[in-house]
Formats: sequence, C-alpha cells, structure tokens
Amino acid sequence: MTPATVQEQDIGKPRNPYYEKDIVYIFKHSRWILNSIGIWPSFLKNSNQFQQNFSIGLCNIVLLFAILPFTLHLTVEEKSWEMRLKLIAFLTFCWISLFKYWSLVSCKRNLKYCIEFIQHDWREVEQTEDRQLMLKYGSVGRNLTILCLVFMYSGGFMYHTVMQYAIGTFVDGNNRTIKPLVYPTYSGLFDPQAWPFYELVYAVHSVNGYIIYSITVGACGLAALFATHICGQIDIMILRLQNLAQVEVYTDLHPRLVRIVQHHIRTIRFSTMVGTLLQEVCFLEFIGSTFIICLVEYYTITDWEVNNRISVITYATILVSLMFNIFILCYIGDLLVEKTGNVGSLCFMIDWYKLPVGTMRSLIMIMAMSNNPTKITAGHIADLNLSTFGGILKTSLAYLSFLRTAEMS
Repeated sequence: MTPATVQEQDIGKPRNPYYEKDIVYIFKHSRWILNSIGIWPSFLKNSNQFQQNFSIGLCNIVLLFAILPFTLHLTVEEKSWEMRLKLIAFLTFCWISLFKYWSLVSCKRNLKYCIEFIQHDWREVEQTEDRQLMLKYGSVGRNLTILCLVFMYSGGFMYHTVMQYAIGTFVDGNNRTIKPLVYPTYSGLFDPQAWPFYELVYAVHSVNGYIIYSITVGACGLAALFATHICGQIDIMILRLQNLAQVEVYTDLHPRLVRIVQHHIRTIRFSTMVGTLLQEVCFLEFIGSTFIICLVEYYTITDWEVNNRISVITYATILVSLMFNIFILCYIGDLLVEKTGNVGSLCFMIDWYKLPVGTMRSLIMIMAMSNNPTKITAGHIADLNLSTFGGILKTSLAYLSFLRTAEMS
C-alpha cells in the first residue's frame, strides 16, 4: 500500500466518531517534540515547507556550533587524559544525536507514511472492542514516551544547569576568572570567556541540550508508538480469528477470512516499513549506549569516591535515562517478536477443526507467515530484545572493570 493509497482511503467521514480525540491522545507528546525540531511531517496539501526547513537548518547550525568547537578543544587543546576521559562520553552523545537527527530527516517521507497509516487505522475502526484494544496499546506507547521524556529532560536539565552552577566560577593559573560552560570550546576560534561570546555560547549550548535530548526522546517515542500500534493490530486480528469459529452457521466464512488475511498483510507491510525507518536510529542507539553507559558509570563511581554529591546525582539521573532509552527499544522489540510470532500458535488454538476444509487450508498460510516474526534490528547487526539489553549492560560493566583496573595500575 502506497502513501497515495492511504490518503485516498482517508477521504470521507471517519467511521470512528472519536477519531480526532484518539489521534490527539496518542500523538500529543511525540508531535510536540518532533515538531519543535522540524521532524514532524506536514499533512496539509500545498503547505509551506519554509518553517520546517528553517527549523531543520537552525537545529543543524546549533548542533554543529556546539559540537565542532567541543571536538577541537578535546583533540587539540586538552592535554589531560583524565579530563579527556571525563568529557568524551558527552561529546560522543552529541555526535550520535546529530547522526540520529540526520537519519530522521532523511526518512521524513517514510515517517509521514507510517503516521498516515496509523491515522487511517484509527479512522476506520468501527467495533468498540477493537478501539479499546487500540487504546490499550496506544496508552502503553504514550506512557513510554512520557517516561522517556521525564528521565531524559531531567538528566539534561541537571547537567546543563545545576551541575554547571555548582562548579561556579574559578580563577585559573593565569589569574583569569573562568565562567562555567556546558561544553568546553576551542579558544583558537574566539575567546569564549569574553563578552558577548560567553553569553552567546552559553545560550547556544543550552539550546543544543534541548535539541539532542529531543532527538533521543522523539526517536524512542516514535519507536514505542509504532510498535505498540502493530501489537494492537495483531490483537485485533487474533480476536477476529477467535470469532471465526464461534458461529453456528458458516455462511460468510470466506469474506471474513479475506478481511483477516488483508488485515494481516497490511500489518506486515507496516511492520516492514517501521523496521526500515528505525534500523539506523536503533543502530546508533545500540552502539552509543554500550560506550556511553560504561563511561557514565565510571563518572558516577569516581565522583562518589570524592563525595561530589551533585555530580553523583546528575550522572545517576543521566545513567537511568540512558538505560531506560535502550530498554524501551529492546522491550518493544521483544514485544513485537512475541506478538507477531504467536499468531500461528493462536490459529491452532481456535476451534479450527469445526471449519470447512477450504477454510482450514487457508489458515495454514497465516501460520506460515507467523514463522517470520517482526523484529527491530540495529542496522541488521543485532536484534533488539531483552536479551540484547542484558548483553549491553554486561558489556558496559566489562568496559567499566577495564577502566577501573587501568586507573589503579
């Protein structure tokens, strides 16, 4: 089904009288976050793209203005390996956020198609029990987005404000008063401590913090909403399969089975599109999480040893948010495999032996399709599931042990 087909089917009065209310409830937080960074697609015909292009251009300028001087400072000016180790995690997080942003921008067309697909499903739902199932899973995706938002913005706020003010101003060896900056800046370009550069750089760093955390929250929120929508559609299909054999007179079995198969194929196509859309973002999250979680754990332990309470609380909050982000992706990946893989076994669990022979044969195709369950992969390198999440934590702890051993030697 093409995007044009989805738009054509959306013409007319919605079958769901609560369509607009449901769409606002499901997409509210993701739409607000992604719209602020220019990722949320426009659905108005002949709409002016200037605002979105301006937002995307402005976000790229802010990101590069903060990241490039930070990179130059770390590679050229900073000579202390201890300080380099202290800063490299946040530089890596910034670069990964930039790459994720570019990936989302390049996939805006597919993103628009996926959102239109969900909107069409909400428009066409008629049965009250079907809508309740969709609301059940839609609420799960919405709540996961809210939790991700709370954790990520809380950690970011503490790092960009509380921790910097706790450091405060100090006098260096050259008797200069150094004011705190969120990210160190390469002084070969300009003096970041001079007026008005300090005020400008601090403001850009704060905006950069909002953008990188919004990218992370937006990507995880989309993954949660798309995956839970697929689970809701699978449950609707299973409900229809269970009702298929619960009639006394089998007169309309063929049209009902056709609708079930069409629903299943449509859900599989949507799952494939979601997997393609998220694979690059998940790959970056998978690679970055292992490395960054290890370093943040190291920062938490070292600051705990020197009794730096504010830093410990800040790093602990960031650590929880990073773990929660990768957990969301692994959890929904595991949920998708379980739901889509159970279709075949549930086909066998219904009273199929009561059905006509032709209908029983048709169920075999549905069971065969379920042998290849939907998966969320990190660039086709690793499947994201709870086992992968455990592997990421084990790997990060192994790297942490190596760092601690190297520090003590």
